[in-house]
Amino acid sequence: MRERRKGDGVSWNRFCWCTLCIVFSCVILSGFTFSSFRLFSGERYMPLVVPAWRNPAMEAVSMESAVAPAISVREIVIFPDQAMVFLSYPPSGRLLTKEDLLCIYSLGNSSKPQFQHPPIAAEDGADANGQMVRCPLQSGHSRVALMLRSDGSVLSGPSHHWNKLVYEALIDRDNTTVVFVKGLNLRPGKVSNSSRFECLYGWDFRRPRFVLRTEVLSIAQEIVRCETPLSVLNGGVYRGNRTVKVSLRVKGGGLIFNSIAQAGLRRAAAPSTQTKAHEMCICTMVRNQARFIKEWVVYHSKVGVNRWFIYDNNSDDDPETLVDSLNDAGFNVSRHTWPWIKTQEAGFAHCALRARPACEWVGFIDVDEFFHMPAGLDLGEVLRNWSGMPAVSELRVSCHSFGPSGLKERPRQGVTVGYTCRMATPERHKSIVRPEALNSTLINVVHHFHLRDGFEFVNVDRGIMVINHYKYQVWDVFKEKFYRRVATYVADWQEEQNAGSKDRAPGLGTRAIEPPDWSNRFCEVQDTGLRDQVLQEFADPRTHNLPWQEAEDGDGDENRTEQMD
Repeated sequence: MRERRKGDGVSWNRFCWCTLCIVFSCVILSGFTFSSFRLFSGERYMPLVVPAWRNPAMEAVSMESAVAPAISVREIVIFPDQAMVFLSYPPSGRLLTKEDLLCIYSLGNSSKPQFQHPPIAAEDGADANGQMVRCPLQSGHSRVALMLRSDGSVLSGPSHHWNKLVYEALIDRDNTTVVFVKGLNLRPGKVSNSSRFECLYGWDFRRPRFVLRTEVLSIAQEIVRCETPLSVLNGGVYRGNRTVKVSLRVKGGGLIFNSIAQAGLRRAAAPSTQTKAHEMCICTMVRNQARFIKEWVVYHSKVGVNRWFIYDNNSDDDPETLVDSLNDAGFNVSRHTWPWIKTQEAGFAHCALRARPACEWVGFIDVDEFFHMPAGLDLGEVLRNWSGMPAVSELRVSCHSFGPSGLKERPRQGVTVGYTCRMATPERHKSIVRPEALNSTLINVVHHFHLRDGFEFVNVDRGIMVINHYKYQVWDVFKEKFYRRVATYVADWQEEQNAGSKDRAPGLGTRAIEPPDWSNRFCEVQDTGLRDQVLQEFADPRTHNLPWQEAEDGDGDENRTEQMD
């Protein structure tokens, strides 16, 4: 009897040890699958104990048994005046139009929709299988969802407020991840202490099964540069149909920023000796300025710009149709949806990374700013003057601010011909940079970037090149700026901040009320230099019509000829 009990005890011990070995092997295998052990990837592993009866977090799903996913809401971002709904589609899904959808709203604690409203817009997202739908928002709206008009089904998803959010991320060619974060509230133009933060990679940062932590390499303004996990570099980590997201954590306090940012694809590094496709490119950000884009593109193509990157900040005036028409006419223009409000500096940094593989030089100007070459040179000739000085990587160009020039209505021949009176002293400058020379923090203050050590800037002589900034146009155009400014560190017109700043109209105040003498303000010097060049270079000799005037006016030749009298 004793012998039998002894044998049972030995069997039970063996069974326990075997079971523990199997469990430990599974844990090790899961760790290798996620590439999360520091031995191989330099990352720290944060396990969350999962009971044995639950499926592993990285369980594979066979294509034969998988059900094709339906249209779903990936994320919702709540802005002060609208909600941005991000939709995900199956690969073969048809993109919806705003006529297919209704925005529905719940108030207070009610889970039942109280009322509905048509969307403002429905447009393509940043990825091939996504879409963004903008819903109007008023104070008191607590929850937003979408309803399909066809069958009444409701699409809903997690919501995030814009004041603290990781909103974009892309993997740079050095394998670091550049992350864009709203709500850091860091000082403009200054590098901050990166040791206070760490980067997180995962799916749900509130209840993660696995989260990878990596170092913050640099942090400044709204841009964080993170060490990228090996598992992400090897093609990304997926869970079902979701790509791993990137977030930021404040050390010590435990604050984790909400995130909708998925790590984008790596951009291939071009050999340093390779000639780039374009000598001169331009980046800009617009909101409801489609009527000015054609003149801006056509003019700059004449003086040497080869490529345009237009970041669309929630426009409602159909800029995509205009961009398509420009491309059909032979111009190389791309429109990039950038829904993030008051993030112009971050958008320019994002654009610099996009333009770098193809562009030797990139200018960062607005669509009411035009490079003017008083000496008759073009941009290519000016840039080639500096080609023998590789250390010179930024050209700072002075800006002349033009006023309404006595006009009360928008000039039908465009801003370059209509506005001819400006202030005597230049206001600030804008820059043309070599994107290869930018500091890794991508710090910029709209007007210029910070350069890497060993590179320098020069101030371009105003007799060679200036920027005509048609800043103070007729009142009906200028007052639109009161709705929202796009720069992060520039106060809106309505705010009682920085009253003496050059970013404000002198003496205007904080209300969109036209001063009686508006049409004659900011007029100290008559300057018809660019106007004369435009009429000489662009006017049709028979009709005197300008290339951008035909689509703008929609009139016959007789009416267009009368405008020159």
